[in-house]
Amino acid sequence: MAITIDEMLDLLSFAGTELVNGNANHGPMAAEALFTLGREEAVLPWVDGYRDRLLDRPTPAVPIPPADWREYLGHRDRLGDWIQFFEHRLAEDHWTDVLKEWAPRLTPAIMAAATHGLIRTAHAARSLASEETPQRLYELAQGLGYWAARYYTLPGIPSPASGNLSPADALGLVGRLHGPDFDGSGPIIEQVKGLVRHPEFGPVIDLVDTGDSLSRSISNLTETFAGVYLANTRNLIAFVHSVTAPSALRLVAPYMTKEDATLAARYAWQACAAVYAWYSVSPPPDPSLFQQPDEDVQDLVDRAVSAGGAHSIKFTEACLREYAARPSPVYLAAAKDVSERVGPI
Repeated sequence: MAITIDEMLDLLSFAGTELVNGNANHGPMAAEALFTLGREEAVLPWVDGYRDRLLDRPTPAVPIPPADWREYLGHRDRLGDWIQFFEHRLAEDHWTDVLKEWAPRLTPAIMAAATHGLIRTAHAARSLASEETPQRLYELAQGLGYWAARYYTLPGIPSPASGNLSPADALGLVGRLHGPDFDGSGPIIEQVKGLVRHPEFGPVIDLVDTGDSLSRSISNLTETFAGVYLANTRNLIAFVHSVTAPSALRLVAPYMTKEDATLAARYAWQACAAVYAWYSVSPPPDPSLFQQPDEDVQDLVDRAVSAGGAHSIKFTEACLREYAARPSPVYLAAAKDVSERVGPI
């Protein structure tokens, strides 16, 4: 039986932004991706199978003072208060105006919650763009609140001008910190916090040319990191986010000024470079080396739905979104691979 996006959000409305194990709650994001992929009939069975992993949503305690909001960024124990803060903001102003104001404030922390603050916000924005409903507005409040409560910035502050390298060329200047036997277990965000011990990572944010075209900049990032994902054999979940996060920026950027979106692209590159520096044990391949898989787009969607994993679904949808913007076969190769190697996670 097919359900609507709003019915799905009602089913998941009891839940907070994280799972019992502390990882991000992918429920609304993966379900929204299934709707985007045209697989409405798969949403209810998937949500029913996922609900038992969820924690109840946090209860607000003390309101975030509007004039002093900066003091509360990154306060994990204020998650419920941050969600309520954005509920009030969305009741006062149109959601597009709230995004225009708050996305630039939060994009320095694209790595927050292993990039899930940005990604959840992006899925909510896409559903709101098709229809504004109370359920979708609350979902946006959840995404923004999660982003603010888990706010964390990587080492490195952007200089006034970006660099002149492509992401593929810039990766040659990003040192890989671990060898082939690196385990990498544990939460992604806790792992990459180790970069504070590597001051050489700081200048990375200034390497890449974000140019005049944000769409082209995002394509350059996602094409490169789809190849990085394929080149690695361990810690694949981390590399999944180096594609889904910059692709999520593509969904949020229309509600930002050009200047703010261009700066956000530099933070997206920084987050992807952090994943590469910490987890990658192989140099990135040339995306042009990848061949178009035999499977067509619907076959790849079938694979993702059959695998059933939130990461497989979200990554496949993001790869197909990026393929539509730039038809590079590396996206289809990565979408085929994720259902085989990542599977039901």
